[in-house]
Parts: sequence; C-alpha cells; structure tokens
Amino acid sequence: MTKRKSRLIYGPILSRRLGRSLGIDVISNPSSRKNCNFDCIYCQLGSVAHKIQSVDDVVGCVSSAEIVEGIKHYHRNIEDIDYITFSGTCEPTLNPAMGKMIEGIRQISSVPICVITNSSLTGRDDVRQSLAKADLVVATLVSGYDKTFENINRPASGILLDDIIEGLASLSHMGTCRLSIEVMLVDSDKFGYNTSDSEISRLADILEYINPDEVEVLTITRPPAESSLKAVDEIRLKEIASYFDSRLGRRKVRLVLRGIRKGRSTIKHENIEEEVYDLILRRPCTTEQVITSLGLNRETLIPVLENMEYRGKIELVWEDKSWYYRVL
Repeated sequence: MTKRKSRLIYGPILSRRLGRSLGIDVISNPSSRKNCNFDCIYCQLGSVAHKIQSVDDVVGCVSSAEIVEGIKHYHRNIEDIDYITFSGTCEPTLNPAMGKMIEGIRQISSVPICVITNSSLTGRDDVRQSLAKADLVVATLVSGYDKTFENINRPASGILLDDIIEGLASLSHMGTCRLSIEVMLVDSDKFGYNTSDSEISRLADILEYINPDEVEVLTITRPPAESSLKAVDEIRLKEIASYFDSRLGRRKVRLVLRGIRKGRSTIKHENIEEEVYDLILRRPCTTEQVITSLGLNRETLIPVLENMEYRGKIELVWEDKSWYYRVL
C-alpha cells in the first residue's frame, strides 16, 4: 500500500504530561513510517526496519521555513495549546536544523516549546545547543546498565550509554531549559525488565549525577512494538517513585499514571480524515482519545474511523483493556 504523505504539523495530541500539545515532525521520509536511531521495544510506532546510523544518513530532513509556515497555518485553526512539541514519527535531534526551527517558532508564537528526545545524541555539543533553546526537554533514560539499555532501546551502532549520561548532565548544567528525564519502566519475559532494586538504585545514582529539574516515572499505556511487553503494575510504580523521592527529593519526582482529565480542543477543521490519520500515525489512539484531542463529536468521528478501517488505512488493536486505532 502506498503511504499517504502526512503533514509536518499535527494534532493537538492530549498528553498525560504536556496537556494539549501541537506536534511537529522534522523528518518527512515517505519510505519509512518511523525515522529513528533507536528501535525501542516499547515504541508505540512499532519496530523500525532500518535504524538511522548517523545524522548524515537521514533522508527527508525538512527545513526551518517549512516548519514555521506550518505553525503559522495551525495557529489560525486552534485556540488552546499548552505546548508546541518536537516529536512525531522521528527522533527530532536527527535534523540539524532543529535549533533554527525553535528560533523561528519563537518569532511567531508565545506557546512554550518542548522537545521529546530519546537522548541518543545528547553527547554532541551541537545537539545540546539546539535542545537548550527549548523551554522543556523530555529526555528518555531507561537504565544505568549498558546491557539493559541495549535490550530495551536497541540503539544503532556507536551510540553509547556513557555518552548519553554525560550529555544529559551537561545539558542540565547549562540551565537554559527545563530538563525532565523520562524513566520508562517495562516488564517482559523475553526482553527482561528494568524495575529490579538494583536497576532502580543504579538509575537513582545516575539521576543524582545528571541533576535534572524533574524525573517522570511511567510505564507503557499504548500498544508497544513488542507484544510480549507488559506494563508495570501501579503498586510497583508507586514504590519506585517513592524511592526516587527519597533520593532526589519529592519536588523532582512525578509519577505519570494512566488517565487525562482535560476538556476538548477548539479546532476549525479542514479535512477530518487527514487530521485523524495524522494523529493516529504518530500515536495509536482510542476513539475517546481522538474525540478529545481533535475536538470532534462521536457522530462525526465514527463514520470516518469505520471508513478508514474498511479501506485498510487503520486497524484496531487491543492493549491494556482498550481498543486502539493504529495506522497500517
């Protein structure tokens, strides 16, 4: 099936952490649904056939001008946004123009800017300089042990955990953006887990060294790349968050649990099917999540979803006691 070209600006997505977030994709590669140098076992976009080995290998980097023009257009159609977020179907730091994009957006919008990153390139000074221009950087760190890091994140060759840790510590020391470390906790008989006492103790040591502004403790809620993966139960999540509290201070630790309580967006729709597709492409959603994110009513949305499913553009998958729509 030929993949439809998706828009670079999408959403807004209703996020457990960021509220109403307008998304930005900085790589547009129609030959791949996912452009990343990691192949994380928990990724909601599924597995990646070919990991990007270096910035020089990226196909489809978009320009700063394209992103700024896209933001200008969306601002006319959406009234309430909490963040403009670099994320989507790619690792945003793989685009060398990301820093210029942030500068360009600042000239036309006062909405805070967030970058969600897998942390892979934080060892590079140019990447840290770009990240430092954002208001908030949400950076992933799943383990302090090389083997666990490799089993869960499955990085491209040459990406080292030590470089990531030192890069995050340097970014935190710069103090120009708020740094939040996302600790994604998972459980799998096949791939192992990162919730043992030794794993959590080692992570706490490293988090103390990095000294971020915030630590987010969470587990999977959407269909992961590897079906054997299981969400960590809420009791264990609370135990881990409490331990981090004791090591890092209660004000720094945030336990992110399932569930969002926020009203619908107010959006002027141009093409509902495209907007729904662009949202689900980046993040599998339940019907209710699409309704809330895009401000649609059920009577309007259901026929669109059914038609897209009939035409083979999306499918329904069961995960964590809910049905999610996912792009085929």
